[in-house]
Amino acid sequence: MNTVRTLPDLMIQRAEREPDGVAYSLLDWVPREGGGERTRVRRITYGGLDRAARRLAGRLLDRRLGGERVLVLQQRPELFIVSLFGCLYAGAVPTPCPVPEGRRSADERVLSIVQDAQVSLLLTDRKRAVDVSRLVAAVGRADIPCLALDDTAALPSATDLRPLPADPDAVAVLQYTSGSTREPRGARLTHRNLLANQEELVALLGTGPHARVGGWLPFHHDMGLSGQLLHPLWLGTTGVLMSTADFTHSPGRWLRAIGEYGVTVSGGPDIAYELCTRKVTEEELARLDLSGWQVAVNGSEPVRAETMEAFAERFGPAGFRPSAFVPAYGLAESTLLTAGRRAGADGPPRPFPVDLGLLELGRLAPAAPGRPARALVGSGTPVVPHNDLRIVDPRTLRVLPEDEVGEIWIRGRSVADGYWKRPLETRETFGAATADGETGFLRTGDLGALHDGELYVTGRIKDMMVLAGRNVYPQDVEHRVQQLGEVYGACAVFTAEPDGDELVVVQEVRTGRPHGPDPAELEREVRACVTREFDVAAVRVVLVRPGTVRRTSSGKIQRHVMRRLLRCGRLLPLNAPG
Repeated sequence: MNTVRTLPDLMIQRAEREPDGVAYSLLDWVPREGGGERTRVRRITYGGLDRAARRLAGRLLDRRLGGERVLVLQQRPELFIVSLFGCLYAGAVPTPCPVPEGRRSADERVLSIVQDAQVSLLLTDRKRAVDVSRLVAAVGRADIPCLALDDTAALPSATDLRPLPADPDAVAVLQYTSGSTREPRGARLTHRNLLANQEELVALLGTGPHARVGGWLPFHHDMGLSGQLLHPLWLGTTGVLMSTADFTHSPGRWLRAIGEYGVTVSGGPDIAYELCTRKVTEEELARLDLSGWQVAVNGSEPVRAETMEAFAERFGPAGFRPSAFVPAYGLAESTLLTAGRRAGADGPPRPFPVDLGLLELGRLAPAAPGRPARALVGSGTPVVPHNDLRIVDPRTLRVLPEDEVGEIWIRGRSVADGYWKRPLETRETFGAATADGETGFLRTGDLGALHDGELYVTGRIKDMMVLAGRNVYPQDVEHRVQQLGEVYGACAVFTAEPDGDELVVVQEVRTGRPHGPDPAELEREVRACVTREFDVAAVRVVLVRPGTVRRTSSGKIQRHVMRRLLRCGRLLPLNAPG
């Protein structure tokens, strides 16, 4: 792969060397006669992808879109892949975006990216083209044309088209952040960033030509784009892809696909493993074979020890090995991967129970018996040689020693060169310098500490609540409340005002059972738990229906969004919060 300097180089090389090689196996689920469902497989070759991308590139070049941003709203994996490389071949900048499905939050994200990226074209399919055009027209952007791409064969042939040469340091993809703590920002990922991260994935996961990478993650998210779409292409193997909607409808489909199609490397956020543990039926479990699953990446914040233990116990009878778990840490600004537990490490990941009181004071220390504890899961070590990591005091900029909590700073070849059209934020976030003069770091906004050389992520700076002089992590409160009983679902904890002392608990409750508990009783139980265990005086409890708590596409709770919804009166409480 030494001659590969850009993503088009990579695709063209694969197409020339093995045009009939299967690049991706695409899975769909269709009803079976007599009940149930069966899997339908569609296979796409490297040569077929290259020809389709050239056809689309010809159309984009006719529109003079070189250097322009193209919003890619494609739900079907094959259309996304063709759209991505069609843009790259034409010298345009693909800007992946979640497909709006009528949800207000998804519509708002689309509009935010359209405005921020100053896109010149909307690229979607016929089913969604009219709705997407109406959506952007409603905010005064009816001037943006929409191209519906369903069948590339309908485009003019472009076999003689030569993809425009690309500079390895030019922006290849505009990758928007998840928006867990603020409005999404467009990370300017270059070809060099994206290819460097592929080398890092190989170093961490131990993948090679015989690996089979697959999954369901959305491609507008860094883990789906770099980890599950581009990595098989980099390896020259076959990727096994299914849609996010198919996973959401039935999480067991993901596990069946792993066993039936020989997937050895897959992963997702912590909530994906939790959903499988809760929703896969005993009948489904009996048909699963997970013995070939060698690498199970858990790539979200936080990675919960309880989730991995429950998943391993539930699916051990199907052949799943706890040692397959690979907790990892990364972010869009560093393409995908920053640190991770090496695949094949001895034994399963071991939780580190730390003293909760000392953690609130900014230190990691083993919890003594009987003391309140939080079980942290290590995210491994920085992936070298490309990444360099420091733990830094965000106020003094002093590099901290092991076991002291600070902001995670990173630098390396896979770190983006900044945010799109945000020079002030780029200066503040990228190219930071420590107090002792080290330069060129990305400030991640994440909190963590090193212990025996391993990274432990503890939370987000913007989510941290300072109450009575103590740093209280919202995920600790959320987790403890959810342990009160099965009636409690997802939870979002934040302060009513960013620097205020009143703590708000927005708690989903499962209300489907007749004669369920009285909301007033649940409210008292939650308030008493938080007051007692976290020594918080002012607690407001808002009980809501399942599905109310907003999450990013990677499963992170959007606490800033929940605060805004509460302020605007857009939450529908089941109780009379006080």
